[in-house]
Amino acid sequence: MAKTKTTFFCQSCGTQFTKWLGQCTACHEWNTIVEEVIQKEQKREWTSNNQTKKASKPQLITEIKLSEQDRISTNSDELNRVLGGGLVNGSVVLLGGEPGVGKSTLLLQIAMLAKHKILYVSGEESLTQIKMRSERLKKHNPNCFILTETNTQQIFRSVEELRPELLIVDSIQTLFTDTIDATPGTISQIRETAAELIKFAKETATPVILVGHITKDGQLAGPKILEHMVDVVLQFEGDRNHIYRILRVHKNRYGSAAELGIFEMQSDGLREVLNPSEILISQKEDDLSGIAIASIIEGARPLMIEVQALVSTAVYGTPQRSSTGYNLKRLNMLLAVLEKRAGFKLGIKDVFLNITGGITVEDPSIDLAVIAAVLSSNEDESIPQNYCFAAEVGLAGEIRPVNRIDNRIKEAAKLGYQKIFVSKYNKISKLNTTIQVIGVSKIEEIFKNLFA
Repeated sequence: MAKTKTTFFCQSCGTQFTKWLGQCTACHEWNTIVEEVIQKEQKREWTSNNQTKKASKPQLITEIKLSEQDRISTNSDELNRVLGGGLVNGSVVLLGGEPGVGKSTLLLQIAMLAKHKILYVSGEESLTQIKMRSERLKKHNPNCFILTETNTQQIFRSVEELRPELLIVDSIQTLFTDTIDATPGTISQIRETAAELIKFAKETATPVILVGHITKDGQLAGPKILEHMVDVVLQFEGDRNHIYRILRVHKNRYGSAAELGIFEMQSDGLREVLNPSEILISQKEDDLSGIAIASIIEGARPLMIEVQALVSTAVYGTPQRSSTGYNLKRLNMLLAVLEKRAGFKLGIKDVFLNITGGITVEDPSIDLAVIAAVLSSNEDESIPQNYCFAAEVGLAGEIRPVNRIDNRIKEAAKLGYQKIFVSKYNKISKLNTTIQVIGVSKIEEIFKNLFA
């Protein structure tokens, strides 16, 4: 009998060690290194009929022929947009998110809406629980098969019988393979089961969607190599106290990695939000100070988003700086620019900033709206509701141009805005719109235009 071989893995980052350590030298986490048994056995192929494959040969890049990749529609416009047009045959998608955010609901809803043969494998719920959820969704697909199994060898036997066009696995942390003597959810089991599913997807051209748990830090649980192995990494975000959910793409080999999908959680499932401005801009009757509208770009979609700022006298010794949905270091930089370049004394005041809708914005074009909201709150004068902003602010106080300005202007005009403030250095095409485009070059010009 062969001698059992063991090794040590960090459960946080997946780094392998030859001996136990108290602290991981890679991620510096304490007490995360555990011993795992690796059993040397002949690995079984995913299919029972083991056929000998021809060895691949190198080819000249000029001789490789391109073919159009057929995509499988998920019947969800938001998910199709995030994926780049739909599921690519043979692709592996990893979907992560907080517990209870709606990952299983989203995938079961996709399985109920799709017009293809689907195998939904669940290692966390029973058949009765899944049936109850499908009844709540009020959607039915006669070609959707449900399997409650965690052994990959048993899953592949069912796959051989059904030959599904889409495989959904919920979740990768619950699976295990007989070739590894370790408990489900460990580094070695996640890596091995994911490798078997990826091999199945590539050899059969069947798309696979995997659900992944996340750690307390918000990272996908398991080895980092899992995110490198798959083709698409999606993150489903949201707060249990709010009904809106945001689907972000962190990696996409077949499309843009900056797309955004928005859903609304209802009693009968997730509703697609086709007009995000309805949730990103709050409804109000009176003009309030400290509010500015920014025109940003998320992937290929222009969005109008509301920026709220509150500037007040510091009650305590040290002024407070707080930001939700916006980089706090960038907020401090903009406040320093306002004080140094424009002469506004904000160093002795508390400044709070909030991006409505619960999303995080990284587009630098929101800078001008942040400046306008802070000045509005500081002067206690409201900005007209039909004004919006789209420009970056530099360290010298200059207003810098941003990309795709024509799309931003068209979106603002479509939603009824009358004025948009942009950099005077932006090259703007002749647009047939009623909105007035105002070009500015310095922060002082913004102040004069708004509060003269």
